[in-house]
Amino acid sequence: MLMMQSVALFLIAGLFEIGGGYLVWQWWRNGSHWSIGLLGAALLFLYGIVPTYQPAHFGRVYAAYGGWFIVLSILWGWQVDRITPDRLDLVGGLICLSGIAIIMYWPR
Repeated sequence: MLMMQSVALFLIAGLFEIGGGYLVWQWWRNGSHWSIGLLGAALLFLYGIVPTYQPAHFGRVYAAYGGWFIVLSILWGWQVDRITPDRLDLVGGLICLSGIAIIMYWPR
């Protein structure tokens, strides 16, 4: 169960970071209302808090999160921006998931 909670925390952090960054992008680059940028900033702040609930230390958590960020960014692009990942995107994502499993969940 601890691993499922850890994965859930990574997914929540990823949605906050990518979603927050996306909203700031919409405000700053695409001219959306300033409140969109403010909401994005709030999500980015929450992103900074969520990983503190992980059971591992800072360096390990952020190293593993880097892999989650890559995978979730590919999925975000596919679902939100309608950019279909190609074969190499998928292979790279699988490599990242393998690295996450080793870094966070391999017995020590």
